[in-house]
Amino acid sequence: MELHPRRVGVLRERFPGITVVHADAASIRLPGRPFRVVANPPYGISSRLLRTLLAPNSGLVAADLVLQRALVCKFASRNARRFTLTVGLMLPRRAFLPPPHVDSAVLVVRRRKCGDWQGR
Repeated sequence: MELHPRRVGVLRERFPGITVVHADAASIRLPGRPFRVVANPPYGISSRLLRTLLAPNSGLVAADLVLQRALVCKFASRNARRFTLTVGLMLPRRAFLPPPHVDSAVLVVRRRKCGDWQGR
């Protein structure tokens, strides 16, 4: 998902086997079928986006999200019923141009198999 039209074109060219959606992450409607997400969303909408992706009716299968490190640690410490949430790669602010005011990390989200969460 990308908001800027020029970047959408570049991403579609560079990754032809991946569906790049031209949309605003703050207002996207999720597909009704299983889907995967790889994203670096704006930090200001991260909590809301995570609540949407992790909702009980979501078809999310897997996600790798670059988010503010504190938020990644907060969500990874939760005991999510339908998903495993773990901290992936840590990214210092100097890894970005322009650098944000905070460090980042990858939140790795994987849907649990049905039998793994029904008893929780």
